[in-house]
Amino acid sequence: MKFGVITFPGSNCDQDMVYVLKNILGQEVETLWHKDRDLKGCDFIVLPGGFSYGDYLRSGAIARFSPIMEEVIKHADKGGYVLGVCNGFQILCESGLLPGALLQNNSQKFICKNVFVTPQSADAPICTSLEKHKAYKIPIAHQEGRYYADKETLWLLNENDQVIFRYCDEKGTINDAANPNGALDNIAGVCNKKRNVFGMMPHPERAADSELSNIDGRLIFESLIDGILAKI
Repeated sequence: MKFGVITFPGSNCDQDMVYVLKNILGQEVETLWHKDRDLKGCDFIVLPGGFSYGDYLRSGAIARFSPIMEEVIKHADKGGYVLGVCNGFQILCESGLLPGALLQNNSQKFICKNVFVTPQSADAPICTSLEKHKAYKIPIAHQEGRYYADKETLWLLNENDQVIFRYCDEKGTINDAANPNGALDNIAGVCNKKRNVFGMMPHPERAADSELSNIDGRLIFESLIDGILAKI
């Protein structure tokens, strides 16, 4: 599988993502620029974290109009795989590839710390190999990470098994105390109905190298790759 990692002006996790996909997971990786109109034959597109266009106006709102996003939308519409992490998740929501929006944290502060998430979807590839009800320790670093959707959208997300991760405590229990930003229903990540577009606020690429004494993020990437290959 060939991955393409996009760099927007203000991206700061693109090289971390390239390193993990290429050096840790042994995947073929292409770097893509936001002005590109060629996805270079990539099967899987990744929108990394950072502060695209300085987060001016609204996080992800300007990046959504980058030339490459036209190609990403076409790619996703054809069934191609896309992952957005943190700012990448915000861009996917702004572009309409994922439902809902990411609002200011309820604390109105930037939060950077380790949190725990637990897999939710029974069918999304990103959750395929993960242990249900287990807590995975993954870092967050955001100020606009509070997931929000209207009641109908929220009902559909749950009805269609589109919630991929919820914030939980270290024992895997989903509760208000484990919710770092006020996200509705403790939602940390969602996918689209076709299960080929995924977005999450926590940064799995920051927990994928054994040198960092945490490989929970690597397990998420491995689950995603294994889940996709199983469907081919």
